[in-house]
Amino acid sequence: MGIGTSIFLIALGAILKFAVTATVSGLELATVGTILMIVGIIGLLISLFWLMQADRRGVVARERIVEPRERVVERDPYVDPRY
Repeated sequence: MGIGTSIFLIALGAILKFAVTATVSGLELATVGTILMIVGIIGLLISLFWLMQADRRGVVARERIVEPRERVVERDPYVDPRY
Protein backbone atom coordinates (compact mmCIF):
# COMPACT_ATOMS: atom_id res chain seq x y z
CA MET A 1 0.00 0.00 0.00
CA GLY A 2 1.42 3.36 -0.96
CA ILE A 3 1.29 6.69 0.79
CA GLY A 4 -1.48 7.97 -1.47
CA THR A 5 -3.67 4.94 -0.85
CA SER A 6 -3.14 5.25 2.89
CA ILE A 7 -4.16 8.91 2.88
CA PHE A 8 -7.21 8.03 0.78
CA LEU A 9 -8.27 5.36 3.29
CA ILE A 10 -7.79 7.77 6.20
CA ALA A 11 -9.91 10.42 4.45
CA LEU A 12 -12.62 7.93 3.48
CA GLY A 13 -12.73 6.57 7.02
CA ALA A 14 -13.00 10.07 8.48
CA ILE A 15 -15.86 10.87 6.12
CA LEU A 16 -17.71 7.71 7.10
CA LYS A 17 -17.10 8.27 10.81
CA PHE A 18 -17.80 11.99 11.14
CA ALA A 19 -19.84 13.15 8.13
CA VAL A 20 -22.21 10.37 7.13
CA THR A 21 -25.43 10.22 9.11
CA ALA A 22 -27.17 7.55 7.04
CA THR A 23 -28.01 4.21 8.58
CA VAL A 24 -27.59 0.83 6.98
CA SER A 25 -29.30 -2.23 8.34
CA GLY A 26 -26.74 -4.57 9.93
CA LEU A 27 -23.80 -2.23 9.36
CA GLU A 28 -22.46 0.54 11.55
CA LEU A 29 -20.84 3.12 9.22
CA ALA A 30 -18.97 4.83 12.04
CA THR A 31 -17.27 1.53 12.89
CA VAL A 32 -16.36 0.96 9.23
CA GLY A 33 -14.93 4.48 9.16
CA THR A 34 -12.84 3.83 12.25
CA ILE A 35 -11.51 0.58 10.78
CA LEU A 36 -10.59 2.32 7.51
CA MET A 37 -8.78 5.09 9.38
CA ILE A 38 -6.80 2.56 11.44
CA VAL A 39 -5.85 0.55 8.34
CA GLY A 40 -4.84 3.77 6.57
CA ILE A 41 -2.67 4.90 9.47
CA ILE A 42 -0.98 1.50 9.70
CA GLY A 43 -0.37 1.52 5.92
CA LEU A 44 1.03 5.04 6.12
CA LEU A 45 3.41 4.09 8.91
CA ILE A 46 4.61 1.01 7.02
CA SER A 47 5.10 3.04 3.83
CA LEU A 48 7.08 5.70 5.67
CA PHE A 49 9.16 3.01 7.39
CA TRP A 50 10.07 1.42 4.04
CA LEU A 51 10.82 4.84 2.59
CA MET A 52 13.21 5.61 5.45
CA GLN A 53 14.87 2.19 5.14
CA ALA A 54 15.46 2.71 1.41
CA ASP A 55 16.94 6.16 2.12
CA ARG A 56 19.24 4.75 4.80
CA ARG A 57 20.54 2.03 2.49
CA GLY A 58 21.34 4.59 -0.17
CA VAL A 59 19.23 3.02 -2.87
CA VAL A 60 19.80 5.05 -5.99
CA ALA A 61 18.56 4.47 -9.49
CA ARG A 62 21.30 3.40 -11.85
CA GLU A 63 22.32 5.70 -14.64
CA ARG A 64 23.16 4.24 -18.00
CA ILE A 65 25.13 6.26 -20.50
CA VAL A 66 24.40 5.34 -24.07
CA GLU A 67 26.86 6.31 -26.77
CA PRO A 68 25.28 7.91 -29.84
CA ARG A 69 24.98 5.58 -32.79
CA GLU A 70 26.17 6.30 -36.28
CA ARG A 71 23.54 8.13 -38.25
CA VAL A 72 22.06 6.00 -41.01
CA VAL A 73 20.02 7.61 -43.75
CA GLU A 74 17.79 5.27 -45.67
CA ARG A 75 16.53 6.29 -49.07
CA ASP A 76 13.04 5.43 -50.17
CA PRO A 77 13.38 3.50 -53.45
CA TYR A 78 10.03 4.81 -54.70
CA VAL A 79 10.87 8.53 -54.36
CA ASP A 80 12.60 10.27 -57.25
CA PRO A 81 15.87 11.76 -55.83
CA ARG A 82 15.57 14.82 -58.09
CA TYR A 83 12.83 16.23 -55.89
